[in-house]
Amino acid sequence: MYKVLVLCVLALMVSCKEELIKPPENLIAKDKMSAILYDLALVTAAKNTSVDVLKENKIEAMKYIYAKHDIDSLQFVKSDLYYASQPVIYGEIYKSVEGKIKGDIKVIDDAKKEQRKLDSIERIRKPKKLDSIKAEKIEKSELN
Repeated sequence: MYKVLVLCVLALMVSCKEELIKPPENLIAKDKMSAILYDLALVTAAKNTSVDVLKENKIEAMKYIYAKHDIDSLQFVKSDLYYASQPVIYGEIYKSVEGKIKGDIKVIDDAKKEQRKLDSIERIRKPKKLDSIKAEKIEKSELN
């Protein structure tokens, strides 16, 4: 019984080591795949936010990404499928993309805070307009 259990565990370990999908000949490097998926996330967000702008400028999201990264659709699909079969590597790629997006969000938030600060300073510097009734009361009190 013990020998059968050890044999099953060894067989399981060996089968887990086997690659489900072999890397394609023109596999996209991890860092480049990360950049592609980052651009894909941005373009998808833009497409979901303002479809009209993309249509007006005749921008097709995937064609733009393929041209920018000098890849074709088949190379992307095969590389994506390969990385998806490697959960640890795929997780690293997506964590990298997530880190870039979070960095962008931080930059935007910091810029918004700075703009609000500048706007509030500008509001303080501008002289306040008094309405005509208040202005008349101030003039009368100054005359007395």
